[in-house]
Amino acid sequence: MSAESAAATETSPAPRARGMGAVLVASGILLSRILGVVRESLKARFLGATAGVAADAFNAAFRIPNLLQNLFGEGSLSASFIPVYANLLARGDKDEARRVAGAVAGLLGLVTAIIVLVGVLFTPALLFAIAPGFTGEKRELTIVLTRILFPGAGLFVLSAWCLGILNSHRRFFLSYAAPVVWNLAMIGALLLARHEPSLNQIAIQLAWASVVGAALQFAVQLPAVLRLVPQLRVTFDRSRESVRTVTRNFVPVFVSRGVVQISAYIDQFLASFLPTGMVSLIFYAQTIYTLPVSLFGMSVAAAELPEMASAIGTDEETARHLRARLEAGLRHIAFFVVPSAVAFLMLGDVIAAALFQHGRFTPVDTLFTWGILAGSAVGLLASTMGRLYSSAYYALRDTRTPLRFALIRVVLTTLLGYLFAIPLPRALGIDPRWGAAGLTASAGIAGWIEFGLLRSRMNARVGKSGVAARHVMTLWGAALASGLAAFGLKIAISGMHRVGVAVLALGAFGALYLVLTVLLRVPEATALLRRAWRAGR
Repeated sequence: MSAESAAATETSPAPRARGMGAVLVASGILLSRILGVVRESLKARFLGATAGVAADAFNAAFRIPNLLQNLFGEGSLSASFIPVYANLLARGDKDEARRVAGAVAGLLGLVTAIIVLVGVLFTPALLFAIAPGFTGEKRELTIVLTRILFPGAGLFVLSAWCLGILNSHRRFFLSYAAPVVWNLAMIGALLLARHEPSLNQIAIQLAWASVVGAALQFAVQLPAVLRLVPQLRVTFDRSRESVRTVTRNFVPVFVSRGVVQISAYIDQFLASFLPTGMVSLIFYAQTIYTLPVSLFGMSVAAAELPEMASAIGTDEETARHLRARLEAGLRHIAFFVVPSAVAFLMLGDVIAAALFQHGRFTPVDTLFTWGILAGSAVGLLASTMGRLYSSAYYALRDTRTPLRFALIRVVLTTLLGYLFAIPLPRALGIDPRWGAAGLTASAGIAGWIEFGLLRSRMNARVGKSGVAARHVMTLWGAALASGLAAFGLKIAISGMHRVGVAVLALGAFGALYLVLTVLLRVPEATALLRRAWRAGR
């Protein structure tokens, strides 16, 4: 063993500790997402989807400044900042790590402040570019809401800087649980405004609550960051090589994130031409179908990035380390995401009805939300696994390869999204609202192509990686058998209250999937049972 390899062994956490990183990330995300579902459920109750223009206006407005958060926030900082900062910590150079943290905070804050100001001043132009289908009252309300929400997006970016510091020090839970306070602020605003007769006024109060919540989310993380980085000084210093490395890596990641966001905004652009309510239904459905991506993709990718970036040794030792981390992470992701995709396909109506179907959210809204969820099932596994492969590239300081493949994805998303959303429903003679399901399905096809490219290029660099086809087919077989049984149960008990149907059908689906995978000797299923047994003792 080389000296560097030995150093890596000494400074790297034990395998069990590394596994706990993903558990902590998932726990924080789960806590936050549960409240996020509560938030969206209340929003659906008080604003609905097709009851007026307020729901579409708020959801579109929320996406526009959210672009700033996504471009400068967690994804970009994780890819550019964490590999440099975590590697400095692994080498014991805490002074340089502190200087890098301060410089990145200063530069990020300055750029974000300028963009927030420009965004507030030029909101009408942004709206015209992103949601040109909005006119009249819907357009005017969206402009008002966007201007309120923009400063909150800047605070989210600063929260992402905190996340980068905390994750590099393996303090995973706080950074991913911090959005809890943001969700609570919005939930409180909805409950206080529930008797407000004007839907537009409810949307405005909700927007202000989002800004307050964003400030709280940053505030709860800052004390922990200051304890981990004592004597932190915020500067604008770009003279240090480590800072220049972060900024060099940031640019292609920023563009790559921009490409991904362009793909998401193309969906919104096209959805703005669909009948009223489709923008909101896509947003509500996104609350559901991003849950497994966050819990089982983001959690693994976020926990693995500092581990992969901290690896020190020869090229072969690094490649072997990456292959091992990829295989373990991909198997973990597949075990949970495959049944999630099947659940969306067969039980999407049950999920949507239990969460959203009350108040102004109608059974028809539930039906189309199911269609959107079924479309998302097409690419769910690819999108989730792709996050881990992207983290592996970022750990290797390669931010350009994911960018090239993201460009291919956005081109495919644009072409397929238009065809599936607008001409195809007309050609089939079906309700144009089904075009929303076409959008998510077309994005899934593009996601599989991007995933294939990411895996192929990574395999050429570090050797064969991925999950064996036989193992994946085993998971799909168990999930489909469980889904068919749960689908039959759903029909048999359809006269029950929608929440009872959801509890029984989803519970039966999950239990049967676990039993089948244990019988088929899937290691992840056995390990899950063992952890549950130890926790219950």
